[in-house]
Amino acid sequence: MHIIDSGNTAAATGVKLARVQVIAAYPITPQTPLTEKLSEFVESGEMKAEYIPVESEHSALAVCIAASSTGARAFTATSANGLLYMHEQVHWAAGARLPLVMCVANRGVGAPWSIWNDHQDTMSQRDTGWIHLHAANHQQIIDTVIQAFRIAETVRVPVMVCYDGYLLSHTHMPFEVPDPEQADAFLAGCSPNTLLDPSTPMNLNTVTLPDVRPDVRGDMAPSYMEIRHDLHQDIRRAITVVEETDKAYLDRFGRGGHPLFEGYRCDDADYVALCMGSLSLQMRKVVDLLRDENIRAGAMGLRLFRPFPAEQLAQALANVKGIAVFEKAISYGYEGPLASELKAALYNAPARPAVGNFILGLGGRTIKTEDLHTAFKNFCQTPKADAQPTWIDIKM
Repeated sequence: MHIIDSGNTAAATGVKLARVQVIAAYPITPQTPLTEKLSEFVESGEMKAEYIPVESEHSALAVCIAASSTGARAFTATSANGLLYMHEQVHWAAGARLPLVMCVANRGVGAPWSIWNDHQDTMSQRDTGWIHLHAANHQQIIDTVIQAFRIAETVRVPVMVCYDGYLLSHTHMPFEVPDPEQADAFLAGCSPNTLLDPSTPMNLNTVTLPDVRPDVRGDMAPSYMEIRHDLHQDIRRAITVVEETDKAYLDRFGRGGHPLFEGYRCDDADYVALCMGSLSLQMRKVVDLLRDENIRAGAMGLRLFRPFPAEQLAQALANVKGIAVFEKAISYGYEGPLASELKAALYNAPARPAVGNFILGLGGRTIKTEDLHTAFKNFCQTPKADAQPTWIDIKM
């Protein structure tokens, strides 16, 4: 079935198809219509779930942590400062190895207040132990939400599904809704493990000493450092799981094929623009314009940010002369975080291409195609790695 609706509705429909059992959320722009739609599904009987309104985002994730600890499939969503308010619980959910899924409608972080889009909110959470998936359009949103539950429940690591506030959350686009029975079949065999059972009481996540020690049965149990090592290893393993999940989704629904990143005219490109979210689709127009000017340009949209697919990106970009990273986030005092990640990935490359960094669109600043064209064309003509990123369309 094809419908035309908002990105938030696409996300909510994916959650419904995943048959989530517990939803807890607190409203924050531009996420609010997503959780409103879920409350409508529950109220109408379309979705058999407990919808729990709470007093804050911190409480929303706390409820999901509790629900997931009992073996329920749980979901929440947020944006911007709401995500920051969750920060303690974001760490907790990952450390507790709970397969939660959370949608983040990306929005600029205050102060000063902004309700418009950039990627600062989820970038600030990149080291909390969650998998980060980014969607570029409405079809990717619904498909990624469904896949996120399978990924999370396979590696037992929580997943954020990120998409641009307003540019995707509130715009209307056509997308295909998977058949519910097919969605059930895709998620068959996946479920959160039941951790808490009244018949076998236990303590979870108690104070852990620095060294390996015997547990209550006398068996040697991992301590804090081993637990962190295991989490890191499983997050790295998630790259393969994301690829396998996408392959299974492609085989069943006929959509997918680009689980880590999606290239456009990159096969023979000398220069590639790397972006995330809706910007990666806008950049395709720029590539077409540059191709008309006999510049062999390509665009690549990163789908998986954490774990970072370093080896796969380095291989895909091995033969290019330069990579221009366009991003809506800044690591204050240095450069854009995506540029830093890419440079590290290319460090051991035999022929290391030049990497340029362009910061744009913060706080919802309009991203004009002509500005992208000028910046990318200049980079292609003189590819170089500047000491500081270039800020596009700064007016002082």
